[in-house]
Amino acid sequence: MTDINEQIRRPGADTAPVTGAMDIAARGGPEADPALLNLVELLFFAYRDFTREPDKILEEIGFGRAHHRVLHFVNRHSGLRVADLLDILKITKQSLGRVLKQLVDEGYIMQEAGKTDRRERRLHTTARGRELAGRLARPQLSRIAHALEASGAQSQIFIEKFLGEMISEADRAQVSRLLKTGAGPRGRNGDPA
Repeated sequence: MTDINEQIRRPGADTAPVTGAMDIAARGGPEADPALLNLVELLFFAYRDFTREPDKILEEIGFGRAHHRVLHFVNRHSGLRVADLLDILKITKQSLGRVLKQLVDEGYIMQEAGKTDRRERRLHTTARGRELAGRLARPQLSRIAHALEASGAQSQIFIEKFLGEMISEADRAQVSRLLKTGAGPRGRNGDPA
């Protein structure tokens, strides 16, 4: 069987792992490095399979990945302001509005006015929303747990560092804070659901 990667290698291309941005620049960009192209493809394939099972569940109820992302962050960060969700997802108010309206209308998310600023809209998952978020997360958590176990004891530290470095430098502090507050789903009063 022919190795598909052999078909895209350029004659004389160095396939050693790239260790820094300077190496990439010296080689004329990432397109010149088959090892980096392989990592890009692995990310595409991993994402395809990471989203496959949740996509099937979402399709059954007429939702898509945008619904999943909104539900995930509202479930993990109960009381999240709409403005903060917009910033996390990096989408327009109009895009969020359509998805959020569906999730609210169908009983997965509820909105409350802020306690100190009544103009704020605070988002919470309902029991129905928490159940769906759990259903969507289970196959992804299982896939990640299996991959970590197969990768070895120190892999989680390395993978967290790798993924963290993939995030735009301007957003890393925000993501770090968000991860620290992601204690799991909570009810309207802030107690664990």
